[in-house]
Amino acid sequence: MKRVRTGSAGSLVTTAEGEQGFWPSYADMMSAVALILFFLMLLSYIQNLITGNDLQNTQELLEETRSQLSVTLSEVEDAQAQLLIVSDDLEDAQLTLHNQQEEITQYARRIDEYARELDAYAEEISGQKDTIAEQQELIDWQEEYLAAANTELRQMRSQMQTIAVLRLSILEQIRDNIVEVMGDASKVSIGDNGNIILSEGVLFDLGSSEIKPDSRAVLNQLIDVFALFLSDSENAKYVDSIVISGHTDSTGSDESNRELSTDRANSVLTYLLTGKNGKLADYAKYFCAAGYGETRPVADNDTEAGRAANRRIEISMILKDESVLKIVEQYLALELPEIGEGRQDG
Repeated sequence: MKRVRTGSAGSLVTTAEGEQGFWPSYADMMSAVALILFFLMLLSYIQNLITGNDLQNTQELLEETRSQLSVTLSEVEDAQAQLLIVSDDLEDAQLTLHNQQEEITQYARRIDEYARELDAYAEEISGQKDTIAEQQELIDWQEEYLAAANTELRQMRSQMQTIAVLRLSILEQIRDNIVEVMGDASKVSIGDNGNIILSEGVLFDLGSSEIKPDSRAVLNQLIDVFALFLSDSENAKYVDSIVISGHTDSTGSDESNRELSTDRANSVLTYLLTGKNGKLADYAKYFCAAGYGETRPVADNDTEAGRAANRRIEISMILKDESVLKIVEQYLALELPEIGEGRQDG
């Protein structure tokens, strides 16, 4: 028979025939409660399962975390130790850097000082450029001046050589003429001092101051040569004097030797100025005589040959000091440039 449920859930069940169904509703309710409890228990079980798994996983994760934490702590300790080392190194580096900075500062000061010194040198060099230019200009002018002075010096040297050659030529001419007259070159020579040397035997006998008659031809040649030479004003202007000097050996006293040598020199001079009708009289101012006795030997008086060589008449031609000095003075008169003076035209 079909039951019809009407009303609320908590009301009694009434069948179609009008009967009430209380127990069936209770059973349904208990079934529902039991089902709910079952589900609750199932959920609790499932939750427990899930919680257990999570707890296990959590514990495993915790262990793993602890292990990682231990490793991390060890790494941190190592890092701290490295940090201490690095800190020490950093302090050393900072100290080194500080020292280097001080050195750099000192170097910078030195560089500044050097720079100032270089600037000062540069200014000094710049200031000296003008001086160098002036000195170079002076040097150029001095070179030009020296070139001109050398030219004049060569000219003066040529003049002096001309004088020397002239003097030698007249002496050689005198010697050659005497040798030609005498026919014996051993009795006349030109000494190292440039004088004509006549042996005693050419003009005098031993111990005598009188000219031998046969020696007059020799003296006449001297007169002719000197007259010809002095008559030329270009020659005469260089001559200061023509000296006839007498010399003896050491035999006898000094006084007697001086007297003999002087007398012989005067005898020759007298003949030259009076011979051949006074041909040299107009040139007497050039001639003079001197006696030196034994004071100027040319050989050893211990031998006969030496004594014979010392007994002699010398004829020397003295050039004018003025002639030579004039040439020298011309050179000395050249104005040499002074250091520091500018170039002057002249």
